[in-house]
Amino acid sequence: MKIGILGAGHIGRALARLLAEAGHEVGISNSKDPDTLRELAHQLGHGVKAFNREDAARFGELVIETVPFGKYATLPAVQMEGKIVIDTANYYPERDGQIDLGELSQSAFIAHHLPKARVVKAFNTIHSAHLESQGDTGKPLDERRAIFIAGDDQEAKAVVTRLIEEIGFAAVDTGSLEDSKVQQPGTPIYGPDLTAKQAREEVQKLRGR
Repeated sequence: MKIGILGAGHIGRALARLLAEAGHEVGISNSKDPDTLRELAHQLGHGVKAFNREDAARFGELVIETVPFGKYATLPAVQMEGKIVIDTANYYPERDGQIDLGELSQSAFIAHHLPKARVVKAFNTIHSAHLESQGDTGKPLDERRAIFIAGDDQEAKAVVTRLIEEIGFAAVDTGSLEDSKVQQPGTPIYGPDLTAKQAREEVQKLRGR
């Protein structure tokens, strides 16, 4: 699969390497000229390409956005139309400024900005260092580190689930984009190192409240 990554920070770099190692064609971008990413792309290896954001979004059959939440307006919405978009962003008002979400979850807000994209929330509750080191395809799914996902498109979530499993983790579904509020910063499942079995139990507890 061709995967375009918008954002070359720690999460973007980790996902670029892991997904390229898993056999996918990966293009990575930042807010600057792609020439500023040539060395990084070379270091990541496995044919990772450097693009600008529009070209990365155009290149990817699936697009991963790791842009800081406050920069959501810079996302190339037109190039993301019809595509599965993995939203990894978290809203931190002290960093991103005050943004009126209108009572929406953070990812539902992003989906509203990208109305023709198939948005799936994922990779927002794991530290980049753990993403780099904790994947293990040799473990049974129940024993792998959990990656929480949420979305309104079941087919899109199935694709994202397969990608998560390919890089050695296990997807745990928290529900719809609006349900993704349970995996936002400040929630009990934001950050802890949980196996898939433990994560499902925690999600059930949250739903029972």
